[in-house]
Parts: sequence; structure tokens; C-alpha cells
Amino acid sequence: MTEEKIILGIDPGTTIMGFGLIKVVKKKMYFLQLNELDLKKYDDHYLKLKLIFERTIELIDTHHPDEIAIEAPFFGKNVQSMLKLGRAQGVAMAAGLSREIPITEYAPKKIKMAITGNGNASKEQVAKMLQSMLGLKTLPKNLDSMDGLGAAVCHFYNQGRVEIGKSYTGWSAFVKQNEKRVKK
Repeated sequence: MTEEKIILGIDPGTTIMGFGLIKVVKKKMYFLQLNELDLKKYDDHYLKLKLIFERTIELIDTHHPDEIAIEAPFFGKNVQSMLKLGRAQGVAMAAGLSREIPITEYAPKKIKMAITGNGNASKEQVAKMLQSMLGLKTLPKNLDSMDGLGAAVCHFYNQGRVEIGKSYTGWSAFVKQNEKRVKK
């Protein structure tokens, strides 16, 4: 593990994209920022995807994260929602990959487990635990930004483990790990 790095955590969504940043110095984490991109006022799904891509690039260019942790879409019953979430995650990942930043994907249960010790914890329980861990004075109105912060903290706790989820260091690594998805 390097002496110092910045981890960007992203909770992708087409209504709200939450994100959080932590700085790791030696083996201790420090809170940097959390916020959200509110997309509720836009009707055009493709415009939302463009805005997610642009905001992710802006975060990367401003904060220069060394790694990105992203929450995997939740597998629900609504296929259309799942498709939209997958697209949101994909454009956020594409932004990171375009800057050659390593990306690791975490299942929601894995993030909850890393933060609270309970993979079935509520959003509120995760937020309260993060507030306590990082010394945050208040919680945001929407907890999507806390979910993004949770992805970053989960990544911090999983450093050095043999299996930490799906990781990609660039386009070529993504293609190599997903050869079955590439049309020939």
C-alpha cells in the first residue's frame, strides 16, 4: 500500500449520483468531501448519462484520485431500472478508465458489511457509522453521497486483500477481463 493516496467512491444513479472522497495517509483515512449530482430535473436519459460522465471527469481532474471504488447496481425486479443503473455505472467507469485510474466494483452488501459488519444494514445505519468513523458533524439530507463515501471506505478496508472485487486499470484490462463480451 502506498504512503498516500486519494480514493473516489461513487454510488451511480440516474436520479442522484452520490460521491465521496477520502485521503489515505500511511494506513489512516481522512475525509475530504462528499456531494451528489442531482439529476431529477432532467427528463432525457442520455443527457443524464452525459452529465454523469462530465461530473466524474471533473471530480477526477480536480481531486486526482489514485483509485475509484464504485457501487455495483443492485439486482432488483425492475429490469428497466437495472439497465439505467448499469448505464450510469458504465459512464462513470468510462470516465475513470479514460484517465487510466484503477476501478474496483463492490456489491452493496459488501460495502454495508465493510462499514457496519452487517451486509443487510440500512442506509441510515451505514451513514451513522461513516459519520462516527470520519468525524462528520452532520449528515446530508439525501444519503446517496454517503453511499459513495461508503464505497471509498469499503475500498480502503479491502486494500491488500487477495480478492477485492472486479478491478480494471484501463481499457485494455477491461477488454481482457471481459473477452466474452467483445464482438469479433
